[in-house]
Amino acid sequence: MKYVSTRGAQNLGGFCDVLLLGLAPDGGLAMPGRIPTFGPEQIEALRGLSYPELAYAVMRPFIDDIPEADLKRLLHETYRAEVFGHPDIAPLTALGDSGLYLLELSNGPSLAFKDMAMQFLGQVFEYVLERRGEHLNILGATSGDTGSAAEYAMLGKARVNVFMLSPHGRMSAFQQAQMFSLREPNIFNIAVTGVFDDCQDLVKAVNADAGFKERYEIGAVNSINWARVLAQAVYYFKGYFALGLPAGAEADFCVPSGNFGNVFAGYLARSMGLPIGQLVVASNENDVLHEFFTTGTYHVRPAARVAVTSSPSMDIGKASNFERYLYLITGASLGTVSGAQTLAWWQDVGEGRPVHLAGTPHWDAVRASRFVAGRSTHADRLNTIREVDAEFGRLIDPHTADGVFVARPHRRSGVPMVCLETALPIKFEDTVREAVGRSPERPARFGGIEALERQFTVMDNDVEALKAFVAGRLDDRRRDAQG
Repeated sequence: MKYVSTRGAQNLGGFCDVLLLGLAPDGGLAMPGRIPTFGPEQIEALRGLSYPELAYAVMRPFIDDIPEADLKRLLHETYRAEVFGHPDIAPLTALGDSGLYLLELSNGPSLAFKDMAMQFLGQVFEYVLERRGEHLNILGATSGDTGSAAEYAMLGKARVNVFMLSPHGRMSAFQQAQMFSLREPNIFNIAVTGVFDDCQDLVKAVNADAGFKERYEIGAVNSINWARVLAQAVYYFKGYFALGLPAGAEADFCVPSGNFGNVFAGYLARSMGLPIGQLVVASNENDVLHEFFTTGTYHVRPAARVAVTSSPSMDIGKASNFERYLYLITGASLGTVSGAQTLAWWQDVGEGRPVHLAGTPHWDAVRASRFVAGRSTHADRLNTIREVDAEFGRLIDPHTADGVFVARPHRRSGVPMVCLETALPIKFEDTVREAVGRSPERPARFGGIEALERQFTVMDNDVEALKAFVAGRLDDRRRDAQG
């Protein structure tokens, strides 16, 4: 399998190459040259597999540069009950007889769905770097959960350093404590005076400096990394099979969405042949994606217009993975996949201009892709947390509440609606307590985490300052290693 860029660059290499690449040289995102598909009989043959076996079946067509035995070993080492707290890895729970289900994705080390892919990245990074005799310095941006998931996955990885950018003061106290209390020599936390989109733009700007990127071996773990999207596609297969539906029957999925990576993984799973019907995009007050899927206009929000909400991991005004979706939509509407149109659109986005697709063949392709969308508010989240607790005895976090709230009006008779649980409620204790008047259960290993000493660097939204910081820390580590 060869990979290409959403903006036209060809021959990015194989899976292991794009794993370490981050952004493509032209600023685009890595995509497979083709999307392998399973026929109905092949889909049914996947039913009943264990999670690591299912992961191998789904991911192997995209990964042909790691030997079969090695990939199977990496997946079995990743997806273990000892890591994810349950032998099913991603158990499915029915919410009574409402037709709604929760796909539990938040039982991993950082209590967020990001662990489902990030734990695999930790394993495969180490494997590839060892095989190549290389090192990697990960530069990432987080709105809350990617950071802790990446840092927990990279603990003790001798060939990996992590520089994680987060918006200063915009994460929950628990999220901040998870990241900033880590005192590991290969972990560097940077709190940027701005919003998540500023952090994401800084990461892209550093990646755009080819000389700096090569000299300091810069890579990425954000959902711009193809390996994360691919690993996330697996749990859509898992959730679908757990429903026990007849062969070929559809299931709908609702996904709380900020950067569009999680729901794009569902689109990938459906493109591979999984019988997913609707993909429901749930937004909070930062409703860029909701606006697009309801009006046909994608209009990025500048930092000043990104609201601070009680589902902060979705406080995003520019969805990076949306580029992958539009790249595929272009092919669906024109009969061929080309990066030229995507490049033109992203030049508009970069200059603050909206992308209008309504009334074009591209919009017809969007409608045919069966995405629908909704949005929720703080009051909606509180009410949904309260109602789910009262009706089903289940506490959910505010992002999952966004999903459940938006999912309800999109339910179809006789078709199950699977809502992706994105974090455990303890990560957003204040909002949950506001909703139900009590604190959610806290895993013992996180007792008193907010009181731990924190280590982080506050930095202005300045790419040169960021590069100087990264270079200084890495040069120091190189000198220390040399004795």
